[in-house]
Amino acid sequence: MIEQQVAIPLPSGHRMRARWLKPETVNPHRAGIIAIRDIFGYTDDIERIGRRLAANGYPVLVPDLYDLPGSKPLCVVKTLKAHETGKGEAFEQLEASRQWLLEQTETPVTQVGVMGFCMGGRFAVLFASRAPVQVVAPFYGGIPKNADDLRGICPAVGGWGRTDVIYGSHGDRLASHLEILGVPHDIKSYDNVGHSFMNNHQTFVFKKLGALPPLRSRYDEAAAEDSWQRVLAFFDKVFSGALQATPTAAG
Repeated sequence: MIEQQVAIPLPSGHRMRARWLKPETVNPHRAGIIAIRDIFGYTDDIERIGRRLAANGYPVLVPDLYDLPGSKPLCVVKTLKAHETGKGEAFEQLEASRQWLLEQTETPVTQVGVMGFCMGGRFAVLFASRAPVQVVAPFYGGIPKNADDLRGICPAVGGWGRTDVIYGSHGDRLASHLEILGVPHDIKSYDNVGHSFMNNHQTFVFKKLGALPPLRSRYDEAAAEDSWQRVLAFFDKVFSGALQATPTAAG
């Protein structure tokens, strides 16, 4: 596996930092993944997740959504605002990432998937509802109340933890929306599991305080491994053409 930092050109002229992971053996579907990290920013944990995807043959791009012109606190505020409103530069950053992934020539990519966690999970769902990506894998992110807000979304695979007081019901909400929209999906909500169960941050705040209510954030190996198996199997079905991967037009 080859890992390197790259710069993604944005419409503003700014060049956003991103991590580029190239597997030794590439999947036969010429598919690449954009991995969107959680609220903690670019951490060792999102690199761990990127390496897991790359180890399964997927070229992976991990954009730093906090890398915008201006001070770091202001960049964080802009990103969080875009997360809540569904509008803003973060979506330009994701689209620039998608275009870069398709245009780079080191590891040819013709299909794109998006995977996101917590804040990144919501970004992944919203982006997949408006961009021509083939599959989305959101985990424990906030889901809009109305199914019409996701019209145009591609096939989805993801997971939530039911003991998460804030977002624990959003997996069921997403599954319901996808049923209404007629979109293939594998969305699972895990009992006795909280928020961030696929993230394994090695920080004091996450390990000692994260498990407290209301989110009850804690890495859960069983739920994480089950999720990985579901994600990889679903990705293979979509990218191989076994599931309809082309999103319907937004209306």
